[in-house]
Amino acid sequence: MNKNLKKSGRKIFKKISLYSKRVHRDGQEHIKENLIDHISHIKDVRLYILEWILLVTVIILLSITQAYWYLNSFAVETYTNGGTYTEATLGKINSFNPLFASTSSEETLSRLLFATLSANDYSGHTGLGLAETIHANDAGDVWTVKLREGLKWSDDQPITNTDVLYTVKTIQSTRIKTSFAAKLVGVTAVENEQGELIFTLSSPNAFFEGSLDIPILPSHLLADVSPELLLENKFSNRPVTSGAFTVNATQNIGTEGEKIVYLTANSKYYKGTPMLDSFSIHAFNNLNDIKNAIRSGTVTATADLPSKFAQELSIGNINEYQNSVNYGVFAFFNTESPILKDKSLRQAIRLGLNFNNLRTGLSGELPLDYPLLESQVGSITFPSIPKTDVTTAKAEIERLKVATPDLASAKINIVTIKGNGYLEEFANRIASQLEGLGLHASVTTHESNKDFTLNILRPRTYDLLIYEIGLGADPDVLAYYHSLEAAEGGHNLSNYKNQVVNDLLLSARSTMDNNLRAAKYQKFLERWVEDVPAVGLYQTTLPYFVNRNVRAFSQENRLVTSTDRFIDIENWATKKTVKNRTP
Repeated sequence: MNKNLKKSGRKIFKKISLYSKRVHRDGQEHIKENLIDHISHIKDVRLYILEWILLVTVIILLSITQAYWYLNSFAVETYTNGGTYTEATLGKINSFNPLFASTSSEETLSRLLFATLSANDYSGHTGLGLAETIHANDAGDVWTVKLREGLKWSDDQPITNTDVLYTVKTIQSTRIKTSFAAKLVGVTAVENEQGELIFTLSSPNAFFEGSLDIPILPSHLLADVSPELLLENKFSNRPVTSGAFTVNATQNIGTEGEKIVYLTANSKYYKGTPMLDSFSIHAFNNLNDIKNAIRSGTVTATADLPSKFAQELSIGNINEYQNSVNYGVFAFFNTESPILKDKSLRQAIRLGLNFNNLRTGLSGELPLDYPLLESQVGSITFPSIPKTDVTTAKAEIERLKVATPDLASAKINIVTIKGNGYLEEFANRIASQLEGLGLHASVTTHESNKDFTLNILRPRTYDLLIYEIGLGADPDVLAYYHSLEAAEGGHNLSNYKNQVVNDLLLSARSTMDNNLRAAKYQKFLERWVEDVPAVGLYQTTLPYFVNRNVRAFSQENRLVTSTDRFIDIENWATKKTVKNRTP
């Protein structure tokens, strides 16, 4: 049987071999007949061959182009995680402790490094920060705060009620001076059994939520440090933070205080890790150095250059944002000045001032006529202010000169600070217009420093002050127009005293009903227009010069202060990538 199988196998193999040889021979003959024998005829059809090759090439190229276009039609350039952002700021950096921030550089760092209980939101109103909820009782004198769950410091320690209570106690200590102290006068804070913070006020305050925008300090590091030693503590140089960034390193440049602070994204930030890997603050001593840094591309952006630098920075890679902030420039009449204590003279001066001419040359700043903003008080009717009437104003001033002979020779001392936007320019324009009304006026400018505060602001050594004040997110202007603030150290820069106004402002602050509160503010505005303790000049803007290839704050955000630009800091970005959209 095996022999038969072998014999059959050999026959099959022999047949396959013969078939293979025949196929090979036929193939050779076919190639010779249909290809090799026709090569000699190529020259006769070479044009057709070339046309076919070109046609095939074009078809291939069009296919590739179509595929490339199709892919790109669904590709979009977008920002991604990573990159570094550098801001130029003005003023020295002496400490990272937010309680002692005084310069623009320090205030910027404070906002980047430390979170607050409450914070201004995208709409320009008081919102939530570290607090999950903030609510008041019906009377407005007891406020309950609950912290968010899972809050952590950059060293991974939990942020707790103990930190808040420690911070409040430290701010209230008489052994240190901090700008936050005025927010917590007459306030006691405790923790209840439910783990909530209870703030009890000495008097009702409908706006107390805005007073809780205080930066919280880590009690696990500072509880044993005496308040008067806080500024000298190592925390001032290497802080543990709760904000979007942590301190990585510092670099001193020269001996005049110029410094760069390098920050790293904080993965423990309660809003989430920022898209930026790092952020740098380059603190300069003067505006020209900031301008040069922007022009050269050494820094990414700055919020400290006035808009008058716009023309010098109108180069291809720089954008200028113009955002209004809740700050206003006013001409404050010293109502206790021998010259301006007469309301009739103040009214005549307001009547004679040509505000359109005064405001000529403003770059993005908005006219400001009242001490309150429409965004603060909603739908109230603002009282009318008499329109400029130079002839009537001159006649009234001449009448007052006859009634008060000393007025004819008296000189109105106009005071302002140097190098701050348009303040000097407005002071000189007002002086010129006063001269045109038949009055005498002189302008004195000062550096904005402690000497100015101690020697000019506190004793009110001026007749007319051109000055910028913060208006805040809420319409609470009690500090600027209540009689108790018309004292050395107070904020009533007009020395304005009116008992009806006192009652209106206190009542508005303590009224929780929005409609009733608005009615009180309307009556206050009527008194303000009548008594003329000040006249509004313009609402400040934040000129922000920034490299056009980065993403900074959204232009839709409503800013209350300049540092509110960091509301959405977690979304700022400098690094781009290409991503495909789903068809």
